[in-house]
Amino acid sequence: MTKYPIHPDFKKYEKIKTPIPERLLPLMNGVIERSFNKRPPEPGVRETRIIIGGYQNEPVELIIYEPEASEERLPCLIYLHGGAFVLKSVAFHKRLICDYASHTPCKVVFVDYRLAPQHPFPVALEDCYAALHWVYQNAAEIGIDPSRIGVGGDSAGGALAAGLCLMARDRRAPALCFQMLIYPVTDARLNTHSMKEYIDTPLWNARQNEKMWKLYLKDGCSLERGYASPMEAASFVNLPPAYVEVAEFDCLRDEGILFAETLKENGIMAELHQTKGTIHGFEIAEDSAIVRQSLDKRVEALKKAFYHSEIELNR
Repeated sequence: MTKYPIHPDFKKYEKIKTPIPERLLPLMNGVIERSFNKRPPEPGVRETRIIIGGYQNEPVELIIYEPEASEERLPCLIYLHGGAFVLKSVAFHKRLICDYASHTPCKVVFVDYRLAPQHPFPVALEDCYAALHWVYQNAAEIGIDPSRIGVGGDSAGGALAAGLCLMARDRRAPALCFQMLIYPVTDARLNTHSMKEYIDTPLWNARQNEKMWKLYLKDGCSLERGYASPMEAASFVNLPPAYVEVAEFDCLRDEGILFAETLKENGIMAELHQTKGTIHGFEIAEDSAIVRQSLDKRVEALKKAFYHSEIELNR
């Protein structure tokens, strides 16, 4: 008998944990990056790589995914991948990104931000802010409508996405129109019920989460703490509407729910989707009907944000 009633689609991952041993991270990231680069984009989606100046003008790669057939200006989703702030993007992310690009449709700018512990906070977030600035500055050239730029991220990428919204607001950057947060990291205080309960869940758990924060914040918080840990933001006003999705058997579940509720309490439209029988990173089961249903909901949220701004997200 298993400890958690995980849906059968995810049972084969039940005993897998995501290790983040500091000394092995360079080797792990080499393998992960090769796997990501080896996987081609989905049919009908074009991939273009660009190097920009990131934080302190260090090079950062952006990868633009766009529908091959489109010739008009499209909205843009700046996408920030998960990986505990220390790992590269896994290969299955490429399918998700391509689905967002082709089914919304939109252009997706994938940010290959620099990683902790070599580059702790705030380097990754500042790289993402540099990417946002670059997208706005080059919108006409790359065929993006600058009034329809949103940000999305999963797990640690969700923390970066939410932090980017806060930073863009505070620095008076051009406004983002939407944030899509998938089982997001939002709170470094580690005090929610799910964080205390799920210490041994598949793929990710509270013990790993605590180690992640130590690696990411090893130099402390030189900026507003909410930029790293969005639930600790000084203010939640004037942020973009949000779609927040959480997994049932995930230590991050409750902080994602609380973040969505906090946005709503502050007058920000937020749609919360709680998947059932799921684990952190459940899209690894690419053929699952549950994964497909979640992707459909995300694409619908992107369509609302980018093409039907007059339709309010569900409160």
